[in-house]
Amino acid sequence: MRVLVAGATGAMGKQLVPRLAGAGHEVFAMTRNESNQARLSEQGAVPIVADALDRGQVEAAVREAKPDAIVHQLTAIGHIDTRHFDRSFAATDRLRIEGTDNLLAAGRAAGVRRFVAASNGAFTYARAGGPVKTEQDRLDPSPIRQMAPMIAAIGHLEKAVLGADWTEGIVLRYGAFYGPGTSMEPGSQQLEAIRKGKFPIVGEGGGVWSFIHIADAAEATVAAIEKGARGVYNIVDDDPATVAEWLPELARKLGAKKPMRVPRFVGRLAAGEAGVVLMTELRGASNAKAKRELGWRPAHPSWRQGLQVS
Repeated sequence: MRVLVAGATGAMGKQLVPRLAGAGHEVFAMTRNESNQARLSEQGAVPIVADALDRGQVEAAVREAKPDAIVHQLTAIGHIDTRHFDRSFAATDRLRIEGTDNLLAAGRAAGVRRFVAASNGAFTYARAGGPVKTEQDRLDPSPIRQMAPMIAAIGHLEKAVLGADWTEGIVLRYGAFYGPGTSMEPGSQQLEAIRKGKFPIVGEGGGVWSFIHIADAAEATVAAIEKGARGVYNIVDDDPATVAEWLPELARKLGAKKPMRVPRFVGRLAAGEAGVVLMTELRGASNAKAKRELGWRPAHPSWRQGLQVS
């Protein structure tokens, strides 16, 4: 299969491109920076330089690649400042709206048969009902102000991809990534904050997180490209856990003291309203559909064993 990967140099792209090439696919890797071309070639891909926000460049890239499938992995997420959550996701929100529209328009013109797009199942589900959500559950209909643009951008992406009746539209709702190249890799700012006791539990710490190792997410993405059906898949591990459960366990792994607890109003002052939501109100996700329909099993079934701190 000829596969065009947009966002080929991000944390997921670095895992995905060599896997697709190794599986025998003809991979075309779209990157904005010419300096990435040599590395992409070494990974077995044909590099194509194009800015995802420039429709003309995207159309030219798709014409060059002539792909059977487009894989949308465009993000621009750096350090997440929960006090300014909307600012942290602003560039990615634009890619999820304009970048999605550009890729879909180019894909339609080229007759692309399959379109697989990265979404988010870690921070986006409705904060009501049971602790673990399936793909049939809706995105948060009333997010807090700081998280509203991110969830709106996710909603736009999902509606556009699933509504494209000319192609097989597949949406992958990834859990919170850990592993190489992610915000939770060994030595990362986030893990160091936990090590230094600067990451307290807010309130009861009842927010439920679903994690996924970046390598497992890449394997699931290959499976979706090869045999997924139109629709949504949660790509998460088998072990959703509350903050009150995973944060002390991670601190223990890091050799740090047990995290302190602070009331919600203190958490709001330190981490903003979004930080409080992440700690107290998130819902996790079930991977039963992905395991059943994609024949996929995470090699790291739980963050407890998979998350390495050194």
